[in-house]
Amino acid sequence: MSKMRAILFLAITAIVGCKAATPELRFAWKLVDYVWDSPEQRATAIQDGSFVQDNNLPLGLARWKNKLFVTVPRWKNGVASSLNYVDVDGPQDQPLKPYPSLKDNFVPDTAKELPSNSSIISVFRVFVDPCDRLWVMDSGLANILGSPNQVAGPSLVIFDLNTNQLLHRYFFKVGDMKEDSFFANVVVDVDKDTCDNAFAYVPDLGGYGVVVYSLKDNDSWRVSHHYFHFEPLAGSYNVSGIEFHWTDGVFGLALSEPRENGYRTMFFHAFSSTKEFCVSTELLRNYTHIDKSEAFHDFKLLGDRGANTQASANYYDPKTHVLFYTQVNRDGVGCWNSNKPYTPDTNPLIISDPELFEFPNDLKVDYEDTLWILSDKLPRFIFKGLDPNVVNHRIFSIKVADAIAGTACQ
Repeated sequence: MSKMRAILFLAITAIVGCKAATPELRFAWKLVDYVWDSPEQRATAIQDGSFVQDNNLPLGLARWKNKLFVTVPRWKNGVASSLNYVDVDGPQDQPLKPYPSLKDNFVPDTAKELPSNSSIISVFRVFVDPCDRLWVMDSGLANILGSPNQVAGPSLVIFDLNTNQLLHRYFFKVGDMKEDSFFANVVVDVDKDTCDNAFAYVPDLGGYGVVVYSLKDNDSWRVSHHYFHFEPLAGSYNVSGIEFHWTDGVFGLALSEPRENGYRTMFFHAFSSTKEFCVSTELLRNYTHIDKSEAFHDFKLLGDRGANTQASANYYDPKTHVLFYTQVNRDGVGCWNSNKPYTPDTNPLIISDPELFEFPNDLKVDYEDTLWILSDKLPRFIFKGLDPNVVNHRIFSIKVADAIAGTACQ
């Protein structure tokens, strides 16, 4: 081998060795379908309009063992099941399995009340806790973009994942809500050794607040702060040439490992914002007993990610101390190592592909240190409509260590 060829070979080898890891495509659908009780049931649902396949868009995810939960909010009419799962080891385009059953999800858009206490209306995000429980934030609102119907008030629904049975349902109080309230996410603060002492934090993206729920006390209260509002200069989006403007406030929440005092740090941001903030869960848990004016200064600004870095979801990995977040305006995923200052330079874009990650909407890290990412073309779905002849919804996975290797987050 000549000297020049040897140098070229070494250069190519170095480039290949430094190449960023690529997430593995695990699931992909042109349009989603469900596991029905019978072919006749599906045919009837299509005929009477209770299932309009084009109107079913996956949005949130969470993993428990061989179940990967996938939510389908009732943005439009004809959503057959809002809470579902797929088998992690199953086919890429497998139909969604309604959870806990099709009967519990298959509720008419025009319903006036919940058919049963385990009925599910419309879910955006879910959370699996260390106690093998699935926490579901049910907005109770059907046909959001069409003729909105508030079937039931917003509620937290908790299932035992080992038995698939409903454990508890809690409806938010009047004082928890504002006129424009919209609840579409939930994170749970609990240790596997004290399962009864769980706290759920639910952002109100429309009313700009956070609702705290105590499982032990079966009570809730609302937390307010200026940092929960959206940024006026960060409300414009351009995703695959589709321009739109949103005023969504606090939406992304993520919890650190417990600190020395036993409380966690809650990282949070408004959807229409490029800034990240944090606050101790000690303040959130005890908010009803503290001086609100003094507590105002306990909410901290971490920093700004930079232009066009709006994020829907975020998730903190306690093993690496890395905060992952979606990048809806940049077709990918970013990260920040919490041991470093919060600046654009310490918030690299680690995954990006305008075709595969057109509007990455949710992400989670599971117990096997795997990062799961869901992209769904939401703006196209809302403003233009999906093309049923191409893949529209994808779920990827990648090991956390591979995702951050060679980046500022490592």
